[in-house]
Amino acid sequence: MNKTTYQFPDSFLWGGATAANQLEGAYLEGGKGMNLADVMPGGKVRLNVISTPGFNFEIDKEKYTYPNHEGIDFYHHYKEDIALFAEMGFKAYRMSIAWSRIFPNGNELEPNEEGLAFYDKVFDECLKHNIEPVVTISHYEMPLHLIKEYGGWRNREVVTFFERYATTLFNRYKNKVKYWLTFNEINGAVFHPIFSLGFSPDTEDVRLQESFQGLHHQFVASSLAVKACHEIIPKGKIGCMLIYAPVYSIDCKPENVLYAFQEEQFFNYICGDVQVRGEYPAFSKRFFKENGITIHMENGDLETIKQYPVDFISLSYYMSRTEKKEKTAEEKAAGNIFSGVKNPFLEASDWGWEIDPIGLRIALNQLYDRYRVPLFVVENGLGAYDNVEEDGSINDDYRIDYLRKHIEAMGEAVEDGVDLMGYTSWGCIDLVSASTGEMSKRYGFIYVDKQDDGSGTLERKKKKSFYWYKNVIASNGQNL
Repeated sequence: MNKTTYQFPDSFLWGGATAANQLEGAYLEGGKGMNLADVMPGGKVRLNVISTPGFNFEIDKEKYTYPNHEGIDFYHHYKEDIALFAEMGFKAYRMSIAWSRIFPNGNELEPNEEGLAFYDKVFDECLKHNIEPVVTISHYEMPLHLIKEYGGWRNREVVTFFERYATTLFNRYKNKVKYWLTFNEINGAVFHPIFSLGFSPDTEDVRLQESFQGLHHQFVASSLAVKACHEIIPKGKIGCMLIYAPVYSIDCKPENVLYAFQEEQFFNYICGDVQVRGEYPAFSKRFFKENGITIHMENGDLETIKQYPVDFISLSYYMSRTEKKEKTAEEKAAGNIFSGVKNPFLEASDWGWEIDPIGLRIALNQLYDRYRVPLFVVENGLGAYDNVEEDGSINDDYRIDYLRKHIEAMGEAVEDGVDLMGYTSWGCIDLVSASTGEMSKRYGFIYVDKQDDGSGTLERKKKKSFYWYKNVIASNGQNL
């Protein structure tokens, strides 16, 4: 049945999303300590460099550039940028706090007041424009001291440091922030633990063992954060954040169907089950046994996880994934953290990410059927090369087409019965790509004059999609 309009809830939170490490810049200002993003080089080599065993987490400016050091200088441009978000009509702005701005080394007993004061100003600016902050507590910017001296989330002590950090945020911003997320794309750690767990294992067997041990520590930390949030902000809502991709079998061969099903269980549901249902899923026991994974748990861990599940699920959705049990290198598709085989029915972005709007409808139905808690799409967007015309215009019709189809898919999911809280498009303003360290991989409604080589004026320009999205929000998704 074809539809031209969709009935989104009146309370639907339309907006955009960013992360501190990808746009703030000012990496040594305001008492901030060094974090993981500060040592990640720019360019397509980024992921290979930081995932190499033995990576020393040091800056080498003779070999690499470090675009995160300046980002788009949101630290000094936040008023201008939030005013542009308000002009589009944002109801919500999903952002993150840089842990090392609040606790420069991560393990201090007292926070850095200058860092806290900066986010006070950001939240005040949002609220002045009637924009709800949606705050991710940890988004790929673990303090470098915790990585180098403690081994990242492999170390149980980090749970205590995170609990102190989260509690500090809740106490400071309890009258300004209602919506919180614990760990960004927590399940992505099973493929690339470097981003969210702060280490790069030497071998595959070590990767799985250490990743799930680190994840267990994050599960406990997340539950402790939920407990603290509910105690300090009684009307607050705190969710988990998953990178979600439905997994299709390449064909109906039973072996491939089973493989795709098991990959979906492994990637999409272990973290969700623990954080939402409050327990490890039944299938994880066999998975851990067959992969030689033994998770050390302290007394009370499982009780804490059970007692303090999250209030809602937030997710990033960029693509689906197609799988077969035996695949060749030539069959593999590019992707965001993960990759399967190429789907012959889908087109791909400039970076090889397959475009599948219907997959978002499938994803939302799968999640809601399994968990029956509210859902919030907090990342979705198209990374593309944008061209500034001679008259200064940026005609990104390809981005409008991408977003329109995904919003239509959300509308269909709402009609299917899914309880959907909101939608914050990723990279509402151009920023540094997390996976490739590029500025040229642009997502925003707002163009920022910053190039891959570091040149540019940082001038902001409205793209065609800026005006389109403004109209979408004004009509509550009716006018696509």
